[in-house]
Amino acid sequence: MRFRDIFSLSFRSIRSNKLRTGLTVAIIALGIMALILVNTAIKAINQKFTDSFSTMGANGFTVRFKERNIHFGGDNDRELKKEKKGKKEKKSNVGKPITIDEAELFRKNYKFPSSTGISVFASRNALVSFETKKTSPNVFLFGGDENFVILNGFKLLAGRNLNLADIQSARYVCVLGNDVASKLFNEKPEKALNAIIRVQNIPYRVIGVLESRGSSFGMSWDNRVLTSYRNIRRQFNSGSSYVMAVMTDDIKNVEVAMGEAEGVFRSIRKLATTEESNFVLDRNDSIAEKAMKSIGFITVTATVIGLITLIGAAIGLMNIMLVAVSERTKEVGLVKAIGGKSQTVRSQFLLEATIISLLGAIFGIILGIILGNGVSMLINTGFVVPWNWVILGIIICSIVGLLAGLYPALKAGRLNPIEALRYE
Repeated sequence: MRFRDIFSLSFRSIRSNKLRTGLTVAIIALGIMALILVNTAIKAINQKFTDSFSTMGANGFTVRFKERNIHFGGDNDRELKKEKKGKKEKKSNVGKPITIDEAELFRKNYKFPSSTGISVFASRNALVSFETKKTSPNVFLFGGDENFVILNGFKLLAGRNLNLADIQSARYVCVLGNDVASKLFNEKPEKALNAIIRVQNIPYRVIGVLESRGSSFGMSWDNRVLTSYRNIRRQFNSGSSYVMAVMTDDIKNVEVAMGEAEGVFRSIRKLATTEESNFVLDRNDSIAEKAMKSIGFITVTATVIGLITLIGAAIGLMNIMLVAVSERTKEVGLVKAIGGKSQTVRSQFLLEATIISLLGAIFGIILGIILGNGVSMLINTGFVVPWNWVILGIIICSIVGLLAGLYPALKAGRLNPIEALRYE
């Protein structure tokens, strides 16, 4: 019997048992859908991270404060004791946020060929107003210098950037994010130039507007106001630690630049050689990688759930095929009576199990990609397809079908044609 004839018989048998076939396909599709959905969503998230941080440049890094880790026990008690020399108390610099003086001293003493900048976070719920218009009290307020825009991957849509005079004199000038300017000036952000707005009821002159960069996971890159870090200290004094950003000319120089930055800043922080650095250096291209690692357990969880579901589906498929062997005993006997071989019967049952598994894979893959790309729509990324998992899903379902149909196929192939024809 030709393969086409065997396939036709298998497909006809599947169609004649729609309910059982549908339930089995649904169970298999559920397992594959869990795998494809999560991996499609994670690929979209990965793409969003890459797009968001690639503009900051892989050849840059930041120096920021790290709070001291508190450990319990005798060793920590000794570390927390203040060292005394004579009657004078020596205070450790560990545990103190980075001050403006330390940040400026770092920028002055850091001689590695690079661009450096200072910034400070002031508020995440600032209120910005112009005449009768107001934003929601959720605007991010930052202090920066003349390099903040380029070091953070922004571009100017209109106006100019902060300059040294603005920073040194702590002038009341600001650069608006695109969302803020659009809201206050009727979707025409360019009109914000030279306007006097109020940030937390303090008047500022708008000197520039940033191009839109979109949003990442609910946080808009455009919903922010930038002024000089010295003005932030004068007006808001939020107590936030200052951050230094460094961008080298070549990505090959980043590791050397980071090593020199650590040495310079340890000296500025007056850390003893035995003290751990209470600041960290983060490469720009490692931020997305760290974020992806933090959600990696979701992939593992979805994979385990999917595999458990597929094991259950394989057991269910085997039971269905065994029932099919019992129900079609006479049919098998008739095939053998007219000259059909045991191999033909085995091939038919194996093919039926494989077709059912592949139907489940196809439906599961389609549903998983559609639902997974729902996440990409929410975070504004392009359509993504995890091809490696699609191929893997098809291979897994083919194996499931073969294994689940193997025993029923062997059982059907061993049937005696005379006894099969007499079976009631």
